Amino acid sequence: MNKRSALSVLAYRFLLITLLAVLPAACSFHTNKGEIDSLPATFNRFEPEPAVALTIGEDVQKSMFAENFAAVTANPYATQAAANILAQGGSAIDAAIAAQMVLGLVEPQSSGLGGGGFMVYWHQSSGELFTFDGRETAPLAATEALFLDENQQPLNLFNAVVGGRSVGVPGLVRMLARAHEDFGLAPWETLFEDARQLADVGFTVSPRLHELLTRVPAVKVRDEISSYFFPDNTPLKPGETLRNSRYEAVLSGIATDGPEFFYRDLAASIVDDVNQDANPGKLTRSDFESYQAVPRDPICVLLFEHKLCGMAPPSSGPATVFAILGMMDALISAEDRSTNDGALSSSPLFTHYFIEASKLAFADRNTYLADPDFVAMPLRSLLDKTYFQQRAALILRDSVMTKANPGQPDGIDVAARILAPSAELASTTHLSIVDSYGNVVSMTTSIEAAFGSRVMSEGFLLNNQLTDFSFMPLTENNSRVANRVQPGKRPLSSMSPIIVFDASDRPVMAIGSPGGKSIIPYVARVLFETLALDRSLQESVDDSQIVHTGRGLVLEKGFNPETLEELRAIGHEPKLKAQASGLHVLSRANNRQNNIPPGLWEAVADSRREGTVAGQ
Repeated sequence: MNKRSALSVLAYRFLLITLLAVLPAACSFHTNKGEIDSLPATFNRFEPEPAVALTIGEDVQKSMFAENFAAVTANPYATQAAANILAQGGSAIDAAIAAQMVLGLVEPQSSGLGGGGFMVYWHQSSGELFTFDGRETAPLAATEALFLDENQQPLNLFNAVVGGRSVGVPGLVRMLARAHEDFGLAPWETLFEDARQLADVGFTVSPRLHELLTRVPAVKVRDEISSYFFPDNTPLKPGETLRNSRYEAVLSGIATDGPEFFYRDLAASIVDDVNQDANPGKLTRSDFESYQAVPRDPICVLLFEHKLCGMAPPSSGPATVFAILGMMDALISAEDRSTNDGALSSSPLFTHYFIEASKLAFADRNTYLADPDFVAMPLRSLLDKTYFQQRAALILRDSVMTKANPGQPDGIDVAARILAPSAELASTTHLSIVDSYGNVVSMTTSIEAAFGSRVMSEGFLLNNQLTDFSFMPLTENNSRVANRVQPGKRPLSSMSPIIVFDASDRPVMAIGSPGGKSIIPYVARVLFETLALDRSLQESVDDSQIVHTGRGLVLEKGFNPETLEELRAIGHEPKLKAQASGLHVLSRANNRQNNIPPGLWEAVADSRREGTVAGQ
């Protein structure tokens, strides 16, 4: 089948994704008294990317077993682009680049050239794990008062997110180019072909994109984004063909001239779009010229007879996931775990522990973690088994913690640090890929909120990642906030790309999800169930989410009613809401799965979104 035929098949498959039932928004900025991460009163309700239930056509593949290679991404077009590269002998990094270029076109609300991300990469031949930091940076002209009004109070969230003020220097292109330079196999220019063709001939608008255009606020607030997504002043409809010649031209330039085309040739245009916006930013061409993707050492912990490794700060995700799991390991014996049926939600006690561990983990996350180039962090102590046990000892079996305080790793005076909120809206995308050589990629990328800053430049959306900083730089007693705005600094993130290894240091899982701060409990639950409770991957991904990020307990609609009743009996006050997780997971099949030969890769895409799997 040639590429044009393959794209036609994809268009047909996309039309099978029908019958959307709109559910309540995935999260809201609800403030409870006594919570450690309450948002300022001036933050109004600004819904992130809402949850959208999908009924998937039979021809859209959400799970499979593969022997040679496999890819799980957030959109059928992107999954096919990755599979095309893998089938031609490309590496997992090659496939990730091809998929990401497509995602920026067909899932523009979540990620793209105008954003950034984090990559965790296992290089099979050398037996080494690498991580790449492509997080956006604050302009060098930015100050700690970036998100304060004339009275030195936090801006209304809408006024902070929408426009050029919230745009950081995009890091995605540099990160992907750096990874390809080190580990790519296919020629760089070939990795853009599928995305360029789709931009040229057009792609089929998905029901999800249509629904988000109708539900996400302020998408029409700027002329360029409005004219692209709302032709004739109405939102694009499912099944319509959308072309993007400007995006194709940018891809052509990057394919030919490499990342310098983006950071040199396009910089002036992007800077103008940001700084001439009605809510102007502070970017300069020198911000683009000086931007570098940063290779960092991964962070790893030993839990449940596995080694779990992920991205270090400025991604707080893996560290906070590991803290939750470390406390769960301390609280629940292997014997008690063996009596569970595999579902966290079937055990009121296990669920209670998970909620309380999440509170404590987020208290530490919000206090200590930030860009390591600007803030010294007690990271080693935060991930120490003894510290996990100390924190777990604060969790009582039959009562609810009304306030979770941060710990004192390394004897640090917590008064010198302060909990401070940031918006961190719940969009983003994740992909997991394994190639025929055994290399594995777990990569999460984002433009922050759904449709980012609403500023569109050269055919792609720009991020609003600077709103992931704390808006307030100082506390009432003038202590400095770790995650405050500073020139050139990278805002704290909850993206959680993780790779898991068995006792023989063989990669056995790649996992991650979109979802803002909720990414952390999404990923932690699946890891706990599959590694500690021996649950099947498919069942775990499909089960109800359990979310506490410091702003109140949220359980996904459909949560186990018996467990819900018992949680309420001991004092939990959950809200029931739909969730917009997008867990995309690869896991080596194991012997407990009937009739599946050991060693195959199982690929699973979250049914809550439009992701698919492909492989051989």
